[in-house]
Amino acid sequence: MQKPMRLVFIGWGAINSRVGALLRQRETPVEIAAIAAIDTPQARAQLPHGVPFLGSPDELAAFAPDLVVEAAGRAAISQWAPAALAASPAMITASTSAFSDDGLLAWIADLAERNGSRIEVPSGAIGGIDALASAAVLGLDEVVHQIVKPPRAWKNTPAEQLVALESLSKRAVFFTGTARQAAAAYPQNANATVVTSLAGIGLDKTRVELIADPASTMNGHRIVASGEFGRMEITLENKPLATNPKSSELTALSLVRLIEHRVKRIIV
Repeated sequence: MQKPMRLVFIGWGAINSRVGALLRQRETPVEIAAIAAIDTPQARAQLPHGVPFLGSPDELAAFAPDLVVEAAGRAAISQWAPAALAASPAMITASTSAFSDDGLLAWIADLAERNGSRIEVPSGAIGGIDALASAAVLGLDEVVHQIVKPPRAWKNTPAEQLVALESLSKRAVFFTGTARQAAAAYPQNANATVVTSLAGIGLDKTRVELIADPASTMNGHRIVASGEFGRMEITLENKPLATNPKSSELTALSLVRLIEHRVKRIIV
């Protein structure tokens, strides 16, 4: 019988709690060894029964994780990566907007190198990353990533200062720029552009458009890339997470897939 893989979750918000529920539903052979979350009575009450609360990175090694799964916001990577990469063979980082900072990206890569560990970046809310990364082997001339979401998904972001979200009657492009700029300004909504950039031509060459559309009911992504390989166009329409309209259901599903890759014998 296969021994369950020991997981430690950093964050137990909309994404990781959905991942945990899906793993239980699918009877994936994993054990949640511990969960790090905000230390409040409310947050502790939301943890699965019997799962230890992890209050400090110093305590992480004692749980001997096989994999650490982060989905707690960009600040969590700086806080937890040193302990996670020292204690575990791999760390999945869902808060990819943090990698818009070249210094942090180089720092975490060095940590992984020194500890003989790995950083795994999930595809998140998008797809076709395998094709984009393959095409990049020959070189890419252009990559454009367009994100379309309902106005409510852009609340509590700088978009509120650029467009009247409450009274919007037609789609509005409120941001055009690089993936680095988009991820820095809209870390919860545009972190998928960092994944596109890492797979393709980088944060400063990947062009991004952010759009609020009152006719949209889902979170849409359109990625267009051209290069020596030819041309590709990837279009997705994702249902938002029920508990967080800024994130897509596919984001949680991509984490489940990465976790299950480590326990499967055949990987596609």
